[in-house]
Amino acid sequence: MDNIQKNKIITVEQIPVWIKAHIFVLAIYKITNTFPKSELFGLISQIRRSSSSIPANITEGFYRNTTKELIQYLYNARGSLGESSYHLRLALDLGYISIQEYQNFKEEIDNIGKQINGWIKSLKGKIK
Repeated sequence: MDNIQKNKIITVEQIPVWIKAHIFVLAIYKITNTFPKSELFGLISQIRRSSSSIPANITEGFYRNTTKELIQYLYNARGSLGESSYHLRLALDLGYISIQEYQNFKEEIDNIGKQINGWIKSLKGKIK
């Protein structure tokens, strides 16, 4: 966290990958409003929880005491990103979203994943 503060980022909401992840969650909530109501306690709940876990893990890691802990929470965020990716694929195969919607979400998933991976790599280089 010290390195982030040196770059004048003082809140988690200023971190670019957190912003992207939060926007992703908002889009997930919006699209899942169109899913069948029979999925309310199934796929809707699962995809909303896995997607919201991405920025939640980034936030928790940001407020931890060590860089090592932050890295662990970034790994957790990356895992939730993968889980969300699968849920979107399932939504596509079930006909709940279009191929274009799926591709748009996948592009965002790839971008968020690259940013998380880059941050992990940067942090690991600082703790050696």
